[in-house]
Amino acid sequence: MSIRKRTCLGLVVLAAVINAPFMVGCHDRSPTGPPAEEAAPSHTARQATGKAPPIPAAGPLARPRSLQQVGLPVELTRTEIPPDNPQTPEKIALGHKLFFEGRLSADGTVACATCHDPARAFTDGRPTSVGIHGRTGQRNAPTVLNVLYNKSQFWDGRAKSLEEQAGFPLVNSVEMGQPSVAAAVAKVAGIEEYRQAFLTVFGRPVNGPDLVRAIASYERTLVSFDSPFDHYIAGDKSAIDDAARRGWELFNTKALCNKCHALTDTKRDVANFTDNDFHNIGIGIIKHDVAALAVKAERLVASGDPAAIDRAAIETEMSALGRFLISKKEADTAAFKTPNLRNVLVTGPYFHDGS
Repeated sequence: MSIRKRTCLGLVVLAAVINAPFMVGCHDRSPTGPPAEEAAPSHTARQATGKAPPIPAAGPLARPRSLQQVGLPVELTRTEIPPDNPQTPEKIALGHKLFFEGRLSADGTVACATCHDPARAFTDGRPTSVGIHGRTGQRNAPTVLNVLYNKSQFWDGRAKSLEEQAGFPLVNSVEMGQPSVAAAVAKVAGIEEYRQAFLTVFGRPVNGPDLVRAIASYERTLVSFDSPFDHYIAGDKSAIDDAARRGWELFNTKALCNKCHALTDTKRDVANFTDNDFHNIGIGIIKHDVAALAVKAERLVASGDPAAIDRAAIETEMSALGRFLISKKEADTAAFKTPNLRNVLVTGPYFHDGS
């Protein structure tokens, strides 16, 4: 079976197996489906040139999620909290506020939530994201739900932690457009409410490392389980229908979805549906002539400059090179991270470029 056919089949199977409406609002299992504000948006939305989309409101869907969810891997969740950034209610609350703070961007129009809208399962529903001044990048915004379980961040894995990841959009000219992290810090430090909050949470004035620690702490609370599928795995055989059960078997056998969306070929991953690896499945190879792009990118890749690589990934056609920009390995050309398939019904469009 061709890659294209396997991919299509995998998406159909997962839409049946992982019933996303129950996953967006983790705490309630309503048989009538999601409320109106959780409906998937149009995948063809485009913003007018020169204007960023409005910053979403920090409504109920943005609240930190309960750990009392069927299917949530409690021990794994605990181990994913770094010792140098322990969770506290005050730090999480600060990170929550910063996640929706437009003043982190150069002109006050873009926040983390601009690309990660809670009402859209923490995506933006666009093929590629729109930032400051309406600038459009090259990459699709992945969901932040369950992001704490990722072994690396971004489609190419260029950030090893959520703390590292949170700093990149601040200074990318297509995203939040600050000339430096220090400039973002200066804006936040000019607000009395934040000055007091940083002193309370960290015991010191506003600074860059603590700013990204707070945002990362909030993101680690966005865990999404308690779906009908989780109840099925927990023993409730009536939680999903016959078609979904057949789909789950196909997913792990003939459809070969488990080759990328499982821990191993033989061990079924019912938590995240990802191998945390990078694969080239042919997306954009001909359109972008990745072989020629790889030659063009050799000097950039050799430099190892994280900021320059980030700009290339978000702002230029070199985005199509994927993991190669980070690993410098020819085998990683056009390879991208396997996405977590939870909430797949409402996190489209798919793939690194939204295609």
